Amino acid sequence: MHIVFMTPETWPYARVGGLAEFSHDLPLALARMGHTVDVITLRCREGLELCKDLSRLDFELEIPVSWRTQQAVFYHHKPHERVNVYLIANDHYYERDGLYGNAFGDYEDNAERFIFFSRAALELLIALEKSPDIIHCNDWTTALVPLYLKTLYKEVEIFKNAASLLTIHNVQSQGVFWHYDMPLTGLDWEYFNQDVLEFHGKINFLKAGIFFADFISTVSHRYAREILTPQVARGLEGVILERFSRLSAIINGVDNDTWNPAVDPHIKAQYTADDLKGKKECKKELIREFKLSGEGDHPLMAFVGRLLDRRGLAILLPGLEKIIDMGADLVIMGFGEDHYHTSLAHFQSKQNGRLGLYVGYDMALAHKVMAGADMLIMPSKSEPCGLHQLHAMRYGTAPIVRAVGGLDDTIRDHSSTNPGVGFKFEDYTTNDMLRAVQRALDTYAETNEWQALVGRAMTRSYTWEQAAPRYVELYERARRLGESRQEA
Repeated sequence: MHIVFMTPETWPYARVGGLAEFSHDLPLALARMGHTVDVITLRCREGLELCKDLSRLDFELEIPVSWRTQQAVFYHHKPHERVNVYLIANDHYYERDGLYGNAFGDYEDNAERFIFFSRAALELLIALEKSPDIIHCNDWTTALVPLYLKTLYKEVEIFKNAASLLTIHNVQSQGVFWHYDMPLTGLDWEYFNQDVLEFHGKINFLKAGIFFADFISTVSHRYAREILTPQVARGLEGVILERFSRLSAIINGVDNDTWNPAVDPHIKAQYTADDLKGKKECKKELIREFKLSGEGDHPLMAFVGRLLDRRGLAILLPGLEKIIDMGADLVIMGFGEDHYHTSLAHFQSKQNGRLGLYVGYDMALAHKVMAGADMLIMPSKSEPCGLHQLHAMRYGTAPIVRAVGGLDDTIRDHSSTNPGVGFKFEDYTTNDMLRAVQRALDTYAETNEWQALVGRAMTRSYTWEQAAPRYVELYERARRLGESRQEA
């Protein structure tokens, strides 16, 4: 098949969250299966250095945005013989500090920025005369594309047989904007109704995508159930329930070439489940990297991720002192809300080398953290799938997670009578989290029991070789639906 993959962030061109890895790993896995994949993404500020080495296409396009047009410039990269990456550039929209927003919040013109992206992606395919079998969209930023395929681009020949899949990575980010942005879409006001775009008097991009996509997927089985509830779906539960027969759940995978402690070039010493000596060296190196005071004698716990309420910072921050009192050292890597940056820096200054902090995200350092830590804590308020817990298990780092979304699906809770691969807790409270931390530390003190847990975690398999064929099945179903629609 010819698959077009539309996403605002793709590693290594831009990364805000796990979508960047998803958008890198899945296309490569599909290519290894023999499919041809065109990834269409954005050129933004953090990718400018890389873009100097990319080839610029020899044409530009004027993209309609309301009554005017905006210029799109395109770059190309070919990371695999069956994968083309096209980057859409427009300095006015994307030459900014952040992809979606900055320290003051989301950009006020995000509706316009991602309408432009969606239409530029479709216009690029027309200019290249590429006729896809499937267009795989991701989250609200590309959720207008399934609607466009059935409206503005309905008569375009190259899209006549194109089917669409929308993957929901985070239903709580919906792309909701005031109704005065409606003309920017290029759509008639007839689509501003409760069945398409209208949402409590505003427009909702994700709602339109759910309604018009041929198929919908999300990234874990529990999350597929959670998005049917108002607490998680925030008003879209009815639309999702209406399209439930077209909804599938596919757990994310891990790229074995990238996340593999046996061959990882980023870590101090390689190791395997059968020989863990290298992990001890990685722990010592991580302690030096974060300037901790210990010599590896304490259990070392890590947090990697965005510093946001939904990632669990609201319950983690009040528990940090207690975790240290329990005997663990901590390393934290991430970025997010400024008040968490400030609070963590202040807390670190009082801990005499017991807590290391890196505000930001560095891929090489993330590998070192996974290899050097004994435990990874993910106290998420919500977590559609999660990738860090999958990476942690590959590196023999036991996850401590809240039992939500993909964390519940992928982590089997451990006890002395029921061996597992990590530690789970249910309630979104500091106390319940600390009880799980204490269970992990108690198990760590039992050397044989801990080594057995580490071995089970490292051999637990979540790979793209397992997940990609599931997406192909969805693509095939969507393509058959498109063909039958044309025959009718």
